[in-house]
Amino acid sequence: MSDNNNHNNVALLINDDKTDGVICENCHAKVTGSFCSQCGQSIESTLRYFWSVILHLLDDIFSFDSRASRTIFPLMFKPGFLTNEYFAGRRVHYVPPLRLYLFISIIFFLALSYLAGDNIFTGKDNIESNQKITHYLQQLEEKKSTALIDNEKSVIENIEQEIVKYQTYQEALNNKSNMPAADVTDTIVLLEFKKIRNKGELSVNDTEKLANAIERLKLLNVTELPEKPKKKDKKITFSNNADGTFTFDFLSKDNNIKLNEFTEELERKAEKAFSSDPTPLYKESISKLPQLMFIVLPIFAALLKIMYMFSNRLYMEHLTVALHSHSFIFLTIFLVEVADWLYDKLDESSTLLRSIMEYSSYAALIWLPIYLIIMQKRVYNQGKFLTFIKYNVIAILYIILLSFTAFIAFIWGLTDTQL
Repeated sequence: MSDNNNHNNVALLINDDKTDGVICENCHAKVTGSFCSQCGQSIESTLRYFWSVILHLLDDIFSFDSRASRTIFPLMFKPGFLTNEYFAGRRVHYVPPLRLYLFISIIFFLALSYLAGDNIFTGKDNIESNQKITHYLQQLEEKKSTALIDNEKSVIENIEQEIVKYQTYQEALNNKSNMPAADVTDTIVLLEFKKIRNKGELSVNDTEKLANAIERLKLLNVTELPEKPKKKDKKITFSNNADGTFTFDFLSKDNNIKLNEFTEELERKAEKAFSSDPTPLYKESISKLPQLMFIVLPIFAALLKIMYMFSNRLYMEHLTVALHSHSFIFLTIFLVEVADWLYDKLDESSTLLRSIMEYSSYAALIWLPIYLIIMQKRVYNQGKFLTFIKYNVIAILYIILLSFTAFIAFIWGLTDTQL
């Protein structure tokens, strides 16, 4: 019994000191520090409470301590610095590349999923928009009465068109059976009144937002789809034949049939998603991107290896470049999205803060490609012209790779979305 108890202990303490005189359970050598000098095993017990193990694992993955402050600034403003420091062996002061990427990518994709869902239709009462429309319709009726007295036919016609438009908006706002359309209408109404206040003018951002909302409303107002839509009427098709089917010679007849059944199901889901609320599809597709990025990163590193095959750098060095560059890209896009979100949330009277958010976003997007080409120049240390050529070639190939990745995420998301 005592032998079993001794075996369950990771180390036997010979004296009262916690490290001096400890016997390694693996090789039974005397240990004077935290690790055995003979076999390297730690004296710390691995037999701990479950939550202790989980917390220790999270600490290993996301432990940033004081290194975070020494890492984030050069990551954002000193292209290639972290990568060159890592290659030079000066690593202890900075967050390791993989840990940095994991941390930033988790924040980025969580934020991306939330912001994709920021337009989720919540079914709010839209009281403010209803009140504004009611008041505006009263004003239009008064203007119409005045125009009738003056017999201004063109003015009357314009007023009547405006009345019909806002009556339609109000009906959509109060249509409880189509809450997605009601919420999009609310966005349109608020922007329309903002345009009226600004004497017919909107910012570029608001103009684009209004146009997108109107297009979205058109889709959301399609409440029903035909049960068996004709092939020629389909807006979304996946096929390589004129009749809308797939046929591949290397597949058997049964497999071709299964393939066509699968594509028909994808078409049905795509039509339904884009004719109602596409948010679940967006969120499902975005949720697939983190997994896919673990495939994209090694491919991107291989692309760097090919482009710089005579640089005598190891593949792992190119992978480090990929990790640092993607950490920067994700963090920059995350900050841009946050700035845009704050811009939308800030009151219109906060002109200065809104301007800061808007111009900060523009500055970050301009800095992004400049940063990457400077990083490429500093890490690989080639001439400016050759770096510029390789940068553009890599950019084109990477955009193709990302497009293919996005397509896979879309198809994958479509298969998992419940519609």
